[in-house]
Amino acid sequence: MKKLKHEAELFKAALLAGVAYAEGRKAVEFEATDSASTQALYVYRLLVHDKLIAPMPEEQVSEKSIRHRLATWHAAHLPKGHPLLEK
Repeated sequence: MKKLKHEAELFKAALLAGVAYAEGRKAVEFEATDSASTQALYVYRLLVHDKLIAPMPEEQVSEKSIRHRLATWHAAHLPKGHPLLEK
């Protein structure tokens, strides 16, 4: 798994986008006390269920791999030349 240059920032943006997607779809209502890890796991599973991202083998699902997968998913939806996509 190749680390993205701005992976932390991409993950934060991906989590915000994923939470907005999940709540907009009325699949969940996150509480203010829900951790980023909990939200990320739910968003990952929802995106897999909706066939927006490919699932990982269950033994590879970890917080680190979910963060990377969500960051990669979000990076694919950013316009060309976006500051977070700099090499």
